[in-house]
Amino acid sequence: MARKRRNKNAFDESDNHERWLVSYADFVTLLFAFFVVMYSISSVNDDKYEILSQALEGAFLGGHEVQVIESPIEVEEKLTSIKPIILENPTTEELQKKSELSDEILKERRELELISEQFEDVLQPYVENDLVEVKRHDFWIELEMNSELLFLSGEAELSSKAIPVLKKVAEVIRDIPNVINVEGHTDNIPIDTVEFPSNWDLASARATSVVREFQANRVSPKRLSAVGYGEFQPVADNSSVEGRFKNRRVVIVLMSQAFARYGMNDQQRAEVLNIQSSTDSSQ
Repeated sequence: MARKRRNKNAFDESDNHERWLVSYADFVTLLFAFFVVMYSISSVNDDKYEILSQALEGAFLGGHEVQVIESPIEVEEKLTSIKPIILENPTTEELQKKSELSDEILKERRELELISEQFEDVLQPYVENDLVEVKRHDFWIELEMNSELLFLSGEAELSSKAIPVLKKVAEVIRDIPNVINVEGHTDNIPIDTVEFPSNWDLASARATSVVREFQANRVSPKRLSAVGYGEFQPVADNSSVEGRFKNRRVVIVLMSQAFARYGMNDQQRAEVLNIQSSTDSSQ
């Protein structure tokens, strides 16, 4: 009997050395389960979040209520909006039309340059004496003539020396289709006569006299117009004699067909200038 008791005690003592493995295995299993749970809620989900909060509350706090923030703090997100770039996609017909207009404008611009050279040639003596000045622009030509060359002081009737000058000008402009505006200008010295109550009247009458002379030299009256600006468009200082001399003038403006009143319409001019016409913008 004594021998059997000793053998049982020896068995019990040797078995006690392995009991810590049971606790260790339980701990590892619990730790593994904890990390599995953490991994499963790595993507935020409100339902999982609430269940885990209640489980942790019951396990660690013995059922005491814990205030849980159910919804995370909202952070304002500023979304960057990208506006699409609208590219022009003209039709073949539009491109062809615009190309034709551009070619026509370039052609007319070359013609205007030739006309300005003709003015300089036929009026060379007057240009050299500063009585006539030819000014070139892209869409018109200005032929600026001093009033002393055309009129007597305070008069609107053409002088005898003005007739051959205007005849030379008429020969250049007679056979071309461009619109011609004749502008009358004066200095700021007032005039108050029965015939001309103001400088406006004098300037308008002088411009009309030039227009009538062009008509007499077979320039189509449909292309002619007379405008009186009086003293209100000076090119020099009226306080000096020289300035007043320059301001007393008649300007003959040869307009481009593209920008003449009876030439292109608004839409055509807009296409040439690459702008939106007033007609389109009002719609």
